[in-house]
Amino acid sequence: MLTSEQLKTLLSEPKRIVITTHYKPDGDALGSSLGLFYWLKAHKHDVSLIVPSDFPAFLDWLPGLEHVRIYTREVQENQQLIADAEIIFCLDFNGLGRIHDMAIPVEKATGLKCMIDHHLEPQGFHDYAYWDPKAAATAQLIFRFITEEMQDEGNISADMATCLYTGIMTDTGSFRFRSTTSEIHRIIASLIDCGAENWAIHESIYNSSSEGRLKFLGYCLLNRLSVFPEYNTAMIYVTQEDLKSFEVITGDTEGLVNYALSIKGIRLAALIIDRTEQIKLSLRSIGDVPCNEICKIYFNGGGHLNASGGNSHDDLQTVIDTFKSALPNYKEILTK
Repeated sequence: MLTSEQLKTLLSEPKRIVITTHYKPDGDALGSSLGLFYWLKAHKHDVSLIVPSDFPAFLDWLPGLEHVRIYTREVQENQQLIADAEIIFCLDFNGLGRIHDMAIPVEKATGLKCMIDHHLEPQGFHDYAYWDPKAAATAQLIFRFITEEMQDEGNISADMATCLYTGIMTDTGSFRFRSTTSEIHRIIASLIDCGAENWAIHESIYNSSSEGRLKFLGYCLLNRLSVFPEYNTAMIYVTQEDLKSFEVITGDTEGLVNYALSIKGIRLAALIIDRTEQIKLSLRSIGDVPCNEICKIYFNGGGHLNASGGNSHDDLQTVIDTFKSALPNYKEILTK
């Protein structure tokens, strides 16, 4: 296993590098990837940032977005970049299944694979790991990686700071989740000092909804929200017809599960979406309610204690019934 000091030595000379992150990149995935991209470019590396799929429209203002390559749009060219890379940075995921069609090319690539991530139970595909499951965001780890492991604190540009701030902000729910530590606030202060405009970032992320998205959210809250008070649990489900009717695009369902969790007294919230090829499930919780355990046991998934995801190839109603049937097993922790 490669050490940070050995990696630092390797990076002291220009290398061919690929950065990638998980399918349907969120704010942390894209923010941490772009932050690292800027740092590597500043050190004269030949860097390609390749993502497995499209990403939410509310991230389309991020600096450096013009450099992002979507794997499925130029498959042969991107496969060649992956094959030629001397180093491949894998950010915000710990198993190659999370990058979908890119998994095989990355697995076969001869370049060193460097994982920087905060999710539980890494699957061991990497040659180097900078991993901390207690970290709030991968962008937090990129900041640490640059300033502590690579000892380059003075080289954070305004664009880097903006990207890393975005990653940390989105993965901490605007700094309200329990993962928001004093270290997070110190990092955020440093990023603001480096040029991140916190007010503008918040405005770009949270005040950029389309009229259609707001109508979709209203429809879901009125027609697709169920509350199970005996378990302090709420659930929102979305059908294929809902997605088509409101012309839902990538990012439109982002944060929807948090509306269910915002109900007074609710400790566990679920969002269940029929994506045609499979049912996707997102869980959020408060306190010690184990989202990751529920997703792992019932929905082929996992994640963090208070934020996890899963999937199923059963039909929508079966998945809903499975979720509801699991609640009695957690009644004590949900109602304490």
